Amino acid sequence: MSSEEPTVDEIFGVLRPWEARWRDRQQFLEAHGYMLRPRYHPGWTPSWGGTGKHPLFYEDAITLPPREHLIDATRIADGRLVYIKRVKTGDNESEIATMLSAESLLHDPMNHCVRVLEIFQDTEDQSISYMVMPFLVLIDSIPFEIVENIVDFTDQILEGLVFIHNKGVAHRDCTYKNLMMDVNALYPQGFHPVNDLFFPDGLTPLPYHSRTDAPITYYYIDFGISVVIPPDVHPKLALGDNGRDQEVPELSLTIPYDPFKVDSFIIGNVLRHEFRDKFSNVDFLIPLIESMTRTDPHERPDAARALTEWQNIRCKLGYMQRRWRLRPRGETWLWKVISDAVSFVGTTFYLCKTVFGWVIESSG
Repeated sequence: MSSEEPTVDEIFGVLRPWEARWRDRQQFLEAHGYMLRPRYHPGWTPSWGGTGKHPLFYEDAITLPPREHLIDATRIADGRLVYIKRVKTGDNESEIATMLSAESLLHDPMNHCVRVLEIFQDTEDQSISYMVMPFLVLIDSIPFEIVENIVDFTDQILEGLVFIHNKGVAHRDCTYKNLMMDVNALYPQGFHPVNDLFFPDGLTPLPYHSRTDAPITYYYIDFGISVVIPPDVHPKLALGDNGRDQEVPELSLTIPYDPFKVDSFIIGNVLRHEFRDKFSNVDFLIPLIESMTRTDPHERPDAARALTEWQNIRCKLGYMQRRWRLRPRGETWLWKVISDAVSFVGTTFYLCKTVFGWVIESSG
């Protein structure tokens, strides 16, 4: 005999175990200046109770994704949306992330590591700390539209890789899920942290914004399996087969390998799977991808060399090529013709607008 289906109120009106744990620390986090959404306040009762309306019409029905160590919050002082991550006090991740967030490093333009805004211990369990970071989203939460978007991404990610390697840090897990972006400049009125296509009320759809409407900054996050090997230490070796990218050929629990060359492979794989495999007009990435993902790690470029290789490729890309739309693989001939015509008009308009702006500036 099958069990009864859960009711709507049971689905939306009952906190999951990972949610309840955050609810229990809401007042502690508020005392530190961070407000959780109403759903996670002690004594919360569903706002739709007695209305006869479906819970999906109410913000407090929006549940937290099943990531028990991570929650969104609002910084009370300025209304800034942040992530709070529960970590082990003094663990590898928090120490490396804090080191890379040192005040002396924050203004380095090559520093693309997520900033640690604050870290503090739990008063009930001092083995637990809370690491506060800016709220970031996945790199394709807003679609890549033109070649320039990928050029900009590659610039920033390779610069960031050079930066962390110069500081002696090998990330070892810098895959798609651990490369994120800040889109606050695109949405100055904010957005909902879970239903991110909506305003903070979780119900009102956001207007569409292109990636080209405002600058986007990309970041490395999650230094959970990273290692620190000072630049003057040789050879640079590590062990372990953890990490999301299991295509890295040298990963091993018994044979030491260079973790910095692992990073090169992983970033090359990101460029392959996220761009080269999806779009037909980014073949200029192929030499870099092939170089960074060579089977023999000794033949792979280090981060600095990879950046140089990329800069040599980038300087040969023409203006129209960089402004052109990205062509999805597998699109039909007719759709390609129509989309290219639209792209030509848009690119020409953008060029004319840019030139006109220069003329006005120079004459003013």
